[in-house]
Amino acid sequence: MSTAIKSKHIGRNISRIRELKDMKQEALAQALGISQQTISAIENSEIVDEQRLVEIAKALEVSVEALKNFSEEAVFNYFNTFNDTVSNSSFGQAANNNYDCTFNPLDKVVELYERLVQAEKDKVEYLEKLLNGK
Repeated sequence: MSTAIKSKHIGRNISRIRELKDMKQEALAQALGISQQTISAIENSEIVDEQRLVEIAKALEVSVEALKNFSEEAVFNYFNTFNDTVSNSSFGQAANNNYDCTFNPLDKVVELYERLVQAEKDKVEYLEKLLNGK
């Protein structure tokens, strides 16, 4: 039974981050000015040189550390925590989240309608004055 620590597979991390960003190998290759086959070879490599990592990180808009330390478990934990936080927030605490409406929207619609009707009445009155003035 081996207790050796398995090293991170940087190429696999690059592949997963690229896929999570919905980017094809061709698009990443184009951003780096290399061929799609080179991207495929990089993604199959366990180790990637530091300069290439910097270029890839910039193209993927992530940090080099994210490429080196990526773990799917961390991604799922992040999203599960995010969803738990969202589902646990109630509309009773809405003042903190700006969900609480401080006015009645129906009142605003009625107010707008009344202003539009008044504007139309003013137009009609003005036009009647013009007609009677001639």
